[in-house]
Amino acid sequence: MTIVEAIKTAMRAKGGPMTTEEVYRFIVSERLYEFHADNPAGIVRQQIRRHCDGIEYSSASPTKHFKVVDGGRYDILSSPIKTSRSRASARLQQRRPLSSKQKKPAVATPRKELLSEALSLYSKYLAELKRRILRDLKDLSPSEFERFAKRLLDKYGFLDTHVTQISGDGGIDGHGKLKVGLANLHVAFQCKRYLKGNVQRPEIDKFRGACQGDYEQGLLFTTSSFSEGAIGASIKKGAVPIILIDGPAIVDLMISKGFGVQTEEVLPIYTYALDLALDPS
Repeated sequence: MTIVEAIKTAMRAKGGPMTTEEVYRFIVSERLYEFHADNPAGIVRQQIRRHCDGIEYSSASPTKHFKVVDGGRYDILSSPIKTSRSRASARLQQRRPLSSKQKKPAVATPRKELLSEALSLYSKYLAELKRRILRDLKDLSPSEFERFAKRLLDKYGFLDTHVTQISGDGGIDGHGKLKVGLANLHVAFQCKRYLKGNVQRPEIDKFRGACQGDYEQGLLFTTSSFSEGAIGASIKKGAVPIILIDGPAIVDLMISKGFGVQTEEVLPIYTYALDLALDPS
């Protein structure tokens, strides 16, 4: 039995509206469903809302089994409703066709469609931001890119990071320590600020040779990409592993760590949840 089927069984047994807490207690008492989550009551509430007619948000189910009654209580529908658009859009479809002489009223865009458009615009904005960051990284000088990589590793949690001297670094641009469990992993890094082309396998082999004996791991940053041969040679049994971080991966790491980017909380996106405010449980 699925969680939705268990909820429906509880509501049928009750024969009337129930709060999410009442549904949860009935499911547990009758052993209708085995929960494996930290917050099982929250799972019941989430599933009821996902399948509730009149409640629309980005992850809501198109199949509706329940309805909001009053005071934050829910009941089962007489039969499931399949929806591919919001209720507002469905109501518009049910209207009689207007005659040519009648003026068509302004039609409000369904909120689900508006949310989809907002998310699409955000995705385009984020993609453009990533392209700009990567473009600017490629404009850094080699030494600036090395210092940038050091500070990025600091932000990630590396300790005692240093950029080596330009002369006689043996192919290693910097090094640091990463705490793994109770030990510190000694890591070397190398930076390849490429405007064109990609990093080939010989570069991986040379960097590994420079790491061997002194470091347990190597990180290779590039503003470009890696060839298939380079990717295949990065991890070899019995040899120092070389972790490959290409341009897009650098930008993703920057964003995840909030390094070189700022968050502007100017456009919160709200979804309908009045039923939660009325839920006595």
